[in-house]
Amino acid sequence: MNDEFYHQGLEKSKQKDYTGAIEDFTRALQLAPYFADAYLRRGLAYYDSGEILQAVSDYTEVLKLNPQSVEAYYCRALARVGLKNLPGALEDVDKAIRLNSNYAPAYSLRGTVRRKQGFIQDAIANFKKAAELFLEQRDKENCRLCLEKIKQLQPQEKSVITSESPTSKPVPMLSEKEYFTQLLEKAEKGETRQAMEDLNWALKVDPQDAQAYCCRGVVRYKLGNYRDAISDFNQALRLNFSDAIVYRNRGKARFLLGDHQGALADFNCALQIQSQDALLYVARGNVYQAMGNYYGAIKDYTQALEINPDDPQVYYNRGMAYTCIEEVKHAVEDYQRAASIFCEQENWENYQQVLDSLKKVHKPNSEFSKTTNNLLRQRLLRLVGGYWEIAQRLIEQAKNYYPGMSEEWYMEKVIHDLERDRGR
Repeated sequence: MNDEFYHQGLEKSKQKDYTGAIEDFTRALQLAPYFADAYLRRGLAYYDSGEILQAVSDYTEVLKLNPQSVEAYYCRALARVGLKNLPGALEDVDKAIRLNSNYAPAYSLRGTVRRKQGFIQDAIANFKKAAELFLEQRDKENCRLCLEKIKQLQPQEKSVITSESPTSKPVPMLSEKEYFTQLLEKAEKGETRQAMEDLNWALKVDPQDAQAYCCRGVVRYKLGNYRDAISDFNQALRLNFSDAIVYRNRGKARFLLGDHQGALADFNCALQIQSQDALLYVARGNVYQAMGNYYGAIKDYTQALEINPDDPQVYYNRGMAYTCIEEVKHAVEDYQRAASIFCEQENWENYQQVLDSLKKVHKPNSEFSKTTNNLLRQRLLRLVGGYWEIAQRLIEQAKNYYPGMSEEWYMEKVIHDLERDRGR
């Protein structure tokens, strides 16, 4: 008989006859006082009819009979939120999650509780976890609701940070950009797997997220998956995400695949958007150099150094381009500048590479070199008043500052400096 009243109560609940449902569940419980599910369903009917305290009482009875009931903890937490008992609600929802770590509604409710308590970051994390679980369970509607809650919270979170900094961009875009920046930082640190998982999740939730395609393209490029990276960049562009980062990274991928003309086209587009990006000039210069257009390469490297004059790799690249057109003097100057900066940075591998390049440039004929050295010694000796010890000290100073050069070069350097100082 109790089953009959119970099923009648379920049917009346579906019809939203909560008063009739409560009566039927009560009769069922009079016949079977330990019927936990009847308490749960009556609690739901009480909650839907606005009698929240009665609902909490019934959920508590359920937990006395079945302390492992995830649904009872969740329902009591929901009721306690309605009673503004946030600590009690948080305690219940935590217990529900401990009993079932994949119970998506509990994470969503915990996000609501933490938001009400003012813990915005924690709320966002819980809504994101709920969205992930809803997505896995193919519950797209609840997943979408969680994502909307995240978007509502992010402007509030970022407005405090950005209110004092002048910007014409809307705050939600800044927070979205920061999110993708963090994913790229993960990839830079070697956490490429986690970054890819996050991006794949983002694209499952919103297949039209152009920035996610761009970001995934960058990660794929870093992993060496150049063709897949280009596909992602193409999709970002199709979705009207025409940022310089798309063209720059697609250009780099095309260059590494041997598509020099395509790479040039991409770098030209990127420079139209971001004309003061030194890395873009370096990238285009590298393409020109690979194509044998050394003058074009030198021009781009020079432009990059005007923007960032302390990049040793660019000096080295320009030195190689000068070497190819037999501008030895300029090549030596660039190699030496690169060596000095690499030395200051204690980047010994690149430092040695530059010195090796310098040695290849300096291969003078021995007899000619001997004659030249004698003439330079005499000229230098006159400049130091005949005191060769002074000349040797100046040469040693030049060697310390400019390592790896020939004796002839050091004497010429000291002579040049002395004559310059004397106004000759």
